Amino acid sequence: MIAGPLFIVAFLIEGATRTGYDPMRHPVSSLALGDLGWTQTLNFLVCGLLSLAFAVGVRRAQGGFWGPLLIGVWAVAMVLAGVFTTDPISGYPAGTPALPTEYSGLPALLHDAVAIPGFGALIIAGLVIAVRFARRRKYGWAAYSAGTVVVFATSLVMSQLGFNQLEPWVDHAGLFQRITIVTGLAWLTLLGLYLRRAGFPAPHNPENPEDPTPARKPVLPNSPAGARSARPAH
Repeated sequence: MIAGPLFIVAFLIEGATRTGYDPMRHPVSSLALGDLGWTQTLNFLVCGLLSLAFAVGVRRAQGGFWGPLLIGVWAVAMVLAGVFTTDPISGYPAGTPALPTEYSGLPALLHDAVAIPGFGALIIAGLVIAVRFARRRKYGWAAYSAGTVVVFATSLVMSQLGFNQLEPWVDHAGLFQRITIVTGLAWLTLLGLYLRRAGFPAPHNPENPEDPTPARKPVLPNSPAGARSARPAH
């Protein structure tokens, strides 16, 4: 649950104090460049490992498969984003081109490559969990999860248009990426708080829709339990 707040606070402080860096224009990954780049590298690694632990916690709390798995994919992508450093873009650090014509090496290529399944996994996770909440009649959480997906995906596309130096997005690409990251991590944080407090809602009892307790399985007469219940009292 603390992965998101820690990651956000760290990159906000780094972005505000790094010479030549414009948070409105430049991506968070660019903070891993330069002499102080190790701070953002560490930020990626810590956030990814904590998010991986969170995915395990979600699995234990709600027992699903796809939601926790997809959150785990996002977490691994965060770790790999720290392992593989990006190329300069949008003119940061100073003196570098706005859009490199080719990758400087394999690490930069892999940094961009792992971002695709990472962001995609979190989008699908939001949809999966939204459906899960809707089936359990938690419509507020279902709507919030679905809304998160819409904002996350839309701002992600807008940021990528800007990083590809397309007007009018280029001057605000960093802002759109921050909206993407904060939206996704805020959702994960609040989801964790919800699960910690209430646990994931159990399937409702079809015999009584108002009863959130799962329906009990019928006891067959020839089962051990049925035999005991059917035995006449003395």
